[in-house]
Amino acid sequence: MTESLAGKTIALLVANGFEEIEMTEPQKALLGAGASVKLVSSETALVNGWHGAAWGHYFPIDGALSTQMAADFDALLVPGGHRSIIALAKSAHTNRFLKGFLDGDKPVVLVGDAASLLVGAERAAGRSVVAEGESAEALGAAGANVDGEATSQVDGSLLTVRAGLEGPEVTSIVMSHLGGDGSVAEAA
Repeated sequence: MTESLAGKTIALLVANGFEEIEMTEPQKALLGAGASVKLVSSETALVNGWHGAAWGHYFPIDGALSTQMAADFDALLVPGGHRSIIALAKSAHTNRFLKGFLDGDKPVVLVGDAASLLVGAERAAGRSVVAEGESAEALGAAGANVDGEATSQVDGSLLTVRAGLEGPEVTSIVMSHLGGDGSVAEAA
């Protein structure tokens, strides 16, 4: 793989219960493309993924969400996982962090339920997003244009991706937005 993301730092924002495959597969691809990938979390020291129908592996965090700034990163990826998104939505730091990327027009990828974080960050209105279920309802009520059928949706620097896709499919979509075509280099 070419080093199209060499010198770029990507934040992966997670809390306990994130969809492990939606984090690990893109993480491997990003590292392979030369990016520096930092695991940012509202948890302390370790964060626990969700794999299939049970708790998955523990991962060490690289930075506490409360101390991280969007200005220190070139892009943001938030994997889905209902438990993780509920925990992240409760933190004012999540809203601050997400707003920093969106307001700075930096690439942001929200997978599955993660799109609902736009509501708390007050950045849903007028956005075109992919969402289903409760997330779609909340986003629609906040003024987003919700597509419940598409696999992914790009709205400026924001990419939303449908939940439940296989790891390689998510990775392909993420890489095309964050690095396959050099978009991070152009946007950062």
